[in-house]
Amino acid sequence: MDGVTKDYITIQYAGTDKLYIPVTQLDMVSKYIGPRDDSGVKLNKLSSGEWQKTRSNVKRAVKDMAHELIALYAKREKSVGFAFYPDDEIQHDFEERFPYVETDDQLQSIAEIKADMERARPMERLLCGDVGFGKTEVALRAAMKCVLSGKQCAILAPTTVLAFQHYQTALRRFEHFPVNIELLSRYRSPKQQDEIVKKLKQGRIDLIIGTHKIIQKSVVFKDLGLAIIDEEQRFGVAHKERFKESFTGVDVLMLSATPIPRTLNMAMSGIRDMSVLEEPPQDRYPVQTYVIEYNMGTVIQAIVRELRRGGQVYYIHNRVETIRACASRLQEFLPEARIAVAHGQMSEDEMSDIWEQLVEHEVDILVCTTIIETGVDVPNVNTLIIEDSDRFGLSQLYQLRGRVGRSNRRGYAYFTYQRDKVLTEIATKRLNAMREFTQFGSGFRIALRDLEIRGAGSILGGRQHGHMEAVGYDMYLQLLSEAIAEEKGIQPEKVPECLVDIQIDAHIPEKYISSLNQRIDMYRKIMLVNEDSDKTDLIDELIDRYGDPPKSVVGLIEVSLLRNKAAHLGITEISQKNGAMYFYTEYLVPQQISALQQAYKGRITFNGVGKSYVSVKISPKMRPFDMMRETVEIFFTNREKK
Repeated sequence: MDGVTKDYITIQYAGTDKLYIPVTQLDMVSKYIGPRDDSGVKLNKLSSGEWQKTRSNVKRAVKDMAHELIALYAKREKSVGFAFYPDDEIQHDFEERFPYVETDDQLQSIAEIKADMERARPMERLLCGDVGFGKTEVALRAAMKCVLSGKQCAILAPTTVLAFQHYQTALRRFEHFPVNIELLSRYRSPKQQDEIVKKLKQGRIDLIIGTHKIIQKSVVFKDLGLAIIDEEQRFGVAHKERFKESFTGVDVLMLSATPIPRTLNMAMSGIRDMSVLEEPPQDRYPVQTYVIEYNMGTVIQAIVRELRRGGQVYYIHNRVETIRACASRLQEFLPEARIAVAHGQMSEDEMSDIWEQLVEHEVDILVCTTIIETGVDVPNVNTLIIEDSDRFGLSQLYQLRGRVGRSNRRGYAYFTYQRDKVLTEIATKRLNAMREFTQFGSGFRIALRDLEIRGAGSILGGRQHGHMEAVGYDMYLQLLSEAIAEEKGIQPEKVPECLVDIQIDAHIPEKYISSLNQRIDMYRKIMLVNEDSDKTDLIDELIDRYGDPPKSVVGLIEVSLLRNKAAHLGITEISQKNGAMYFYTEYLVPQQISALQQAYKGRITFNGVGKSYVSVKISPKMRPFDMMRETVEIFFTNREKK
């Protein structure tokens, strides 16, 4: 337009309605993220009130939820529990024997949990973190604190194998300390179980680890102080009710491997006590990911390399009816290897035995379906091979890949697809995304999007799931944050907006950033530039990723910085027409008026009727952008100081 290039985003509504948004307003647009991304989403007409109605319904539901949460929190604050003793020499000694360097997140979470335990009200804290990010160590430090205060501690796990794994870890960690540890699960004979229950009642067991058997009516504690519940979302409703009965007045720490996005954490902070581990341990390497056509030679080579370094392999074949044939085929190529098969149609006992063999390294290759998604931590399995990976969802691929590379060894993942198969566009994008996002935590950027929704769902409860779907994840969280603030009596801060539409080359050329997704992502980042330091950081990032930015990109960053500054000065719109620049403003103070008159003698008009504005004739010697900057600077220097 008028010899100037600008980018717009087009939004299509139901019917033929369209809306063009300049990229300088892109921060007002958020992507719909729901359980069924892009499919089955109902569009509304631009002029209908449908969307507002949906939003109001969700707002009401969110308000009820915020009210419930705050009431629950207030009740918990009033209830009386046991105040655990401050840390002593033994606690310090126990923590120093941890063979790894703690991450900052771990230290922060431990401090939060201990502070809760030392208060005279029952703790109810949720500890979230990706698998292998060190939740168990945090939990064991809390258990030690409990035992040193003369109380008993219980650790509950949803499966027998997971309970057994915690038991082994606890024995190793507590071996130099006089702590009596027992395991209560079907790995113990009925006679042993009776003996354990008797000892618990007498107080001769300090730390008990087990499955839901711990909450049976026959199990009585002498003095329970802390209950740690692992993977709480995998217990049934009936079990959760029993927890409430069994653990009243007791400190409760829940562990969850569902990653909790920062946005949800912020929305919930101060209501639900939540600690989040987002940082991977120091000696962890990102998993090396390959996306390739299926080739038996390459697959066997990858397996042999893993077995040679003493490791184990997951081989995913997601069809139960042909899984045994697949295992036999591998056995022909690898006669020495110990191969086992696992799938969802097996009983829990059969699965437990296989997991146990895997943990004890009695199996080299586990040919299985996606059942390993929520399995046990086996740090020795560091190569993953997936057949027909184009049939899997993004978050599923991410979850599966997270099963390897869990020790200080490099993990390898091979996502294969059938030879000569033409992949759909979606499958190609998915596999490319997995190849691209090998860094830690990159899952939060893309692959965890639907996991985030599942995570949010499991924390907020199923009832809220439909509401989240109706307006999308981001908007749902925004409404929840507002409702919580309102319940607490905090007025939500109104973010000022300013629309800028002047003649300046402000766009990202395709030849500078060719990927559309990356361009949109960069537009959003540019629109959030508020300070000079943000501008410097962003230009550094652009140079690192794409080379020196062209003039039009620097122009865009400059416009964004000015636009955000203008918005905070009460300027709602800056536009250019008929040789003049118009500054629409909510208010003007006398010193601004006189400073503007002085600077632009004879070129300035003030209008206070209707939508008030200041218009300045553009000097032919001046670029529109320089004119805009100069005027905003006058507004800023002569603003009313508070």
